[in-house]
Amino acid sequence: MTNLPNGVEILGDVIGLDEAQILGPCVLAHPTRDGDTGPLVLGPGTVVRAYAVLYQGVTLGAGVQIGHGSMVREGNTIGDRSSVGSGAHLEPGNTVGARTRIHTGGFLSSVTLGDDVFCGPHVVFTDDPHPPCPSYLDCVGGAIVEDGVAIGARSVILPGVRIGAGSLIGAGSVVTRDVPAGAIAVGSPAQIRGQRDALPCGAGIYDHAYAWLDEPGRR
Repeated sequence: MTNLPNGVEILGDVIGLDEAQILGPCVLAHPTRDGDTGPLVLGPGTVVRAYAVLYQGVTLGAGVQIGHGSMVREGNTIGDRSSVGSGAHLEPGNTVGARTRIHTGGFLSSVTLGDDVFCGPHVVFTDDPHPPCPSYLDCVGGAIVEDGVAIGARSVILPGVRIGAGSLIGAGSVVTRDVPAGAIAVGSPAQIRGQRDALPCGAGIYDHAYAWLDEPGRR
């Protein structure tokens, strides 16, 4: 077994430990309330930083980065080369695509994030439409965020919302309804304010904002 730093606690089965970089102290394969939910799976090149807590039943793809003090509960699947920022909290049942960034202080619950999604600091996803409903588990449903979406800092995404591919959510927005692909949504409640690809590049480097995504080999 890989030599681990002091303070790393392994409380259950872990797969892929020899190919991961563990920068403890941290907790790996924390037990769940529902008993055995399967091993913690660490993809090749995974990095887990100090004070993180990873539960059983979590699957991390190759090269995933887990930040300081973050918590990833059971039933989470995170795709290759994605990152979970410091202090982020992933409740059970999230699916995260490849190359997606969940920034510092994020909160996810029952969410599906596509590939190449950017979630700024302290973005919150909710999944309970009428808290604290006693039938919560019968109607729980998180947001669906399609590929290439960017969500600004401190935005709140309500249950069951779908955010279309390539759209942009302005910082501090509260998204209560679906957002079409490629749109800009801003405000509380968020309103459609135009198309992302029509935004100018203030520095004059590109023809328009996000034009770099059209460059060959960008992804």
